[in-house]
Amino acid sequence: MRNILCFFLILCNCNVSAQPLEQRIANAYKKFANDQQLAFGSASLTVLNAETGEVVFSENGNMGLASASTLKTITSATAYHLLGKDFTWETTLGYTGSLSADGTLNGDLIIKGSGDPSLGSDRYEQSRSEVILKRWVEAVSKTGIKKIGGRIIADDRLFGTQTMPGGWTWQDMGNYYGAGPSALTWRENQFDLIFRSGAVGQPAALVRTEPNMGYLKIVNEVTTGKSGTGDNVYAYSGPYANIIYLRGTYGIDLKKAISASVPDPATDIANNLKARLNARGISVESSITGRELVAENVPIRSAEKILDTYTSPTLEKIVYWFNQKSINLYGEHLVKSIALKQGKEATTPDGVEAIKDFWNKKLGIDKDAMNIYDGSGLSPANRITTMSMAQILQSLKKEPWFGSYYESLPVYNNMRMKSGSISDVIAYAGYQTSSTGTPLVFSVMMNNYSGSSSSARQKLFSMLDVLK
Repeated sequence: MRNILCFFLILCNCNVSAQPLEQRIANAYKKFANDQQLAFGSASLTVLNAETGEVVFSENGNMGLASASTLKTITSATAYHLLGKDFTWETTLGYTGSLSADGTLNGDLIIKGSGDPSLGSDRYEQSRSEVILKRWVEAVSKTGIKKIGGRIIADDRLFGTQTMPGGWTWQDMGNYYGAGPSALTWRENQFDLIFRSGAVGQPAALVRTEPNMGYLKIVNEVTTGKSGTGDNVYAYSGPYANIIYLRGTYGIDLKKAISASVPDPATDIANNLKARLNARGISVESSITGRELVAENVPIRSAEKILDTYTSPTLEKIVYWFNQKSINLYGEHLVKSIALKQGKEATTPDGVEAIKDFWNKKLGIDKDAMNIYDGSGLSPANRITTMSMAQILQSLKKEPWFGSYYESLPVYNNMRMKSGSISDVIAYAGYQTSSTGTPLVFSVMMNNYSGSSSSARQKLFSMLDVLK
């Protein structure tokens, strides 16, 4: 009897594995889409042959859905095409006016940004804030400047004053993942908040910020949450604000820093350089940003002498961290840089339009299939189809830079794919080789699911397992 049972089990397994890949995907998708967690939601899955582009499976492939951070796959691919893998940004330090015999600069010291997303970031040895500040202080000192009679001007004009893409929410923009792009981004436009929990329901004390952000007023309304409730702290502030409100709960057993966005990174970088110069004995009394001078109708002179030109890591290295760690800020920098490269203003709408134009011309993708508002996927207003995303990913296989692009994608569920999640949205897009050796590219999105995100994610992973 036992032998007969084993025989039937083996036979069933053989029948399942003998099913065509298309049928196995269809069965798995049907189970996934009919789950109670999607009773009031929407889902879409498109799977293509990665070599030929042939459709292996597609359900709701032309339905526009919120993509969350899987949109980064398209932004980074477009940046590779239009900017190039060796593209870099330059930040210059220079001055106006003349230098007196006593070492007084009768003019301004100017930091001019071109939109480097990595300036001051700890992810790259060359860009670390300590390295950059030391480099600039040395450049000023070697020139013989002992006193700056004018001001430090942080010229952040290139990216304009609209730092937040349309559709970003008030709850997001004050937090580290909602940091907006600046022509003078600094330390990825974020800082840490160190808390000390109290009794449950009582205030959680803000011990300090790292680094010191003394020029900002921080109003702490955070209370202590129960054990196991974790981080539910939100920072509320807008672009160029000088006040930040902290609200929510900090778990009593939590031991981690909370990160918030810097409202005005140009002010931050100018303050940092001013403090370092004064500590070195080079006197400077004030600093201001290009944005502030424009608002006051004060003309900004170009630097007459360049003291230092700093070149960022290459786009290839930027994209690696952009996709690996899903850094929203990098995506918004890429969008504005793409706009500039296309001869447009450095605005998010112009950059987004350039992205849509490119894929429409290259692959014939209808612009209405890419109704996007940013480069990171943070905007809940974004809508894109899984078919268009899969087609774009499939087209990259023949590009000479595909290897580095592929390596930029993280590994989840033992699959090379980019994740995406915002409120009630889970999405993945990437590459997988089937058990029979068929190379596949896929895009899957689920919107408005109910219940826990961890449960929904595991069900999605179970469906994707049939691609292996």
